[in-house]
Amino acid sequence: MEKIARETAGLIGLGRELRDEEITVLEGWAGDLYGVPVDSTLEAIRLTGSLEGLILDPVYEGKSMAGLIDLVRDGDIPKDSNVLYAHLGGQPALNAYSGAFG
Repeated sequence: MEKIARETAGLIGLGRELRDEEITVLEGWAGDLYGVPVDSTLEAIRLTGSLEGLILDPVYEGKSMAGLIDLVRDGDIPKDSNVLYAHLGGQPALNAYSGAFG
């Protein structure tokens, strides 16, 4: 995760290296099994798709978006904050999960 954060900072032109204490990895939205979406994952995929037209996969992006949504809903991230969400791809994985959206 640190590598992704540092490379993203460079790509968006932050102009400096990220410090270790600026990178935080939160747990709690992955579920019990790799590749198996939990309810919050599916809700985040549906919500983001309907509100933003953003397609998320249920393995990584759906789970991270569920975390982001919860952090905003709970007030950990203020609602008026500017947030950069780095989407790393994964849309082709949706084909394997079509039954979860039926």
